[in-house]
Amino acid sequence: MFDFAPVPDQPKPLLYAELSRSALALVEGERDAIANMANVAALIWMSLPGLNWAGFYRTIGDELVLGPFIGKPACIRIPLGQGVCGTAAASGTAQLVPDVHAFPGHIACDAQTRSELVVPIVRAGRVVAVLDLDSPEPARFDEEDARGLEDVAQVCALFL
Repeated sequence: MFDFAPVPDQPKPLLYAELSRSALALVEGERDAIANMANVAALIWMSLPGLNWAGFYRTIGDELVLGPFIGKPACIRIPLGQGVCGTAAASGTAQLVPDVHAFPGHIACDAQTRSELVVPIVRAGRVVAVLDLDSPEPARFDEEDARGLEDVAQVCALFL
């Protein structure tokens, strides 16, 4: 049994350091990628306020395919290079989007989403998945969030 209780109102660097440690503790010793993605999505959901979706898209061929998540039902397949997730996967760089309506080609899976942060998960030089966070709050995410979730994505790369 795991008991990860986020500490409210702590500075983001500490929050993300703890989130990365907790993610590693959750996945350590477990080889099933789906189970690990589900647990990490749940951990992120309970640790970060202001989200309406947290989860994974896996790179399969030339598209992203929905993986474990928490939130409303989502788009199942996203072509590489399209939308925020597809752009992150194709470019290999995090996409920090303060206003999804201003992002060219945004794919609206949930009309309530206003901002988004997508971080690629890279293993052996290849994007194997993306970690996607959505929020109904405009500009919910900042550079500290992007850096912190890039650390979490490095943990995720260990089990995908």
